[in-house]
Amino acid sequence: MKVCAKQLEPLAKLLSKEEWANVAIAYEPVWAIGTGLTATPEMAQETHASIRKWVADNVSKEVAEAVRIQYGGSMKGANAEGLLAQPDIDGGLIGGASLKADFFNVINGIPK
Repeated sequence: MKVCAKQLEPLAKLLSKEEWANVAIAYEPVWAIGTGLTATPEMAQETHASIRKWVADNVSKEVAEAVRIQYGGSMKGANAEGLLAQPDIDGGLIGGASLKADFFNVINGIPK
């Protein structure tokens, strides 16, 4: 979370509470970048919840509740449902899976 906080700190100083309405935060574990590996839903939720808490503590509770935090680490049909079921994961950045038929499984994994 130290790396995430360091990346968010300049935004907390720069943006007004109103400007945060235009912000979406994407999180991907460093170890997942370019590997095709994905965090477990529980691991991803833990970090997303920590990011939301950081925003609440450093910007405002209202901004933290409204800001979109998306998971960006190799979301695909096999893991989308579990990731998207987490309370602090507001969406996903779909990479290579968007170019395959598996993308429909990602769409079907969206909670109703």
